[in-house]
Amino acid sequence: MRIVLLGAPGSGKGTQGEKLVAHLGIPKISTGDALRAAVAAGTELGKKAKATMDAGQLVANEIVIGIVEERLAQPDAQKGFILDGFPRNTAQAEVLEGILKRLGKDGISKAVHLHVDDEEIVTRLLLRAEKEGRADDKEDVIRHRIGVYNAETKPLLDFYGKQGKLVTVEGVGSLEDIFSRILGVL
Repeated sequence: MRIVLLGAPGSGKGTQGEKLVAHLGIPKISTGDALRAAVAAGTELGKKAKATMDAGQLVANEIVIGIVEERLAQPDAQKGFILDGFPRNTAQAEVLEGILKRLGKDGISKAVHLHVDDEEIVTRLLLRAEKEGRADDKEDVIRHRIGVYNAETKPLLDFYGKQGKLVTVEGVGSLEDIFSRILGVL
């Protein structure tokens, strides 16, 4: 199974993704984790990414895409994977389809959208910031992040919806209830 997890910051992608890893026995691939792993492994793309990161700049889209492709080619991803944080827009989704084709894999099986109302997300992230002592997560910053996410993701929902691969799950309730809903649509 090849799954893309979609959802705003604070929607529960990380938590539910880890539950899916345990249940399905396939890796969860986060772009941030894949980037750090490529740097640690000293791959060519990892070296390029490290130079950019050391200079305090954002890693170029081409490098991120290359690192995702390297990660998807690894043995543990052959039976399937869960992508978290990639693709972020329609252009990246189209590139992902090309990567999978080059690797001899079928396209994405399901795009699971964890839907949570914006106000609930603000509440969750403010609580998380308070618990973790994060002074940088202010309400205006959170609302801006949600706005950016909504602007980037809406076209992705349409992209996967037109392919018949999008499933939307309400991301509110107990962790077990949400997980059961996800399993119910897979």
